[in-house]
Amino acid sequence: MKLKYFGHSAFLIEDLLIDPFLTGNPHCTTETGDVECNIICLTHDHDDHVGDAFEIGKRNNAVIVAIYDFAKDVSSKGVRTEGMNIGGTITVGDWDIKMVEALHSSNKGHPAGFILKHRKFNRTIYHAGDTGLFSDMKLIGDEGIDIAMLPIGDRYTMGIGDAVKAVELIKPGLVIPMHYGTFPAVEVDPEEFKRQCPVEVEIFQLGEEMDL
Repeated sequence: MKLKYFGHSAFLIEDLLIDPFLTGNPHCTTETGDVECNIICLTHDHDDHVGDAFEIGKRNNAVIVAIYDFAKDVSSKGVRTEGMNIGGTITVGDWDIKMVEALHSSNKGHPAGFILKHRKFNRTIYHAGDTGLFSDMKLIGDEGIDIAMLPIGDRYTMGIGDAVKAVELIKPGLVIPMHYGTFPAVEVDPEEFKRQCPVEVEIFQLGEEMDL
């Protein structure tokens, strides 16, 4: 399964793109025209997560998956949408997409995370979105998470200490830190997270792609 990291919370997993904040990300060098996908999952409607979703969605004729209220709002922008809500699961293409809780704020609807299962690859991925620590992450761990993408930048999300506690609840096989280093307010050292984390940590460089 191929994963590519664009910085902040933006990942491309095979043909599924999450929170594509490219334009305006001071460290991202990837052009929106270079991104190909069939599905775009948006955790919430803040600018640093919606990013270039509409432009990329239109160009690829991709389906944008988001919380119902936000999906209904953006369907008027000429993109295909699939609205859903916390606890629900939908199938889009080769993916089973489950929307789960996230503790954060949003303008439209509720912020969320995603549990992503690909029909071809035997991997379960949890993208936490922007969130603080919450005890029900243990229930998310009961899904059998192979790869967890967790924010560590503090101030607006979990910091390193709470992200380590989240790992202890989720018990993933591998953790990928995200939502750090984009701006001074979220500047932390991912190596410190790696030192404290009880499971394997993969620190992606900007624009890096790996087969996991």
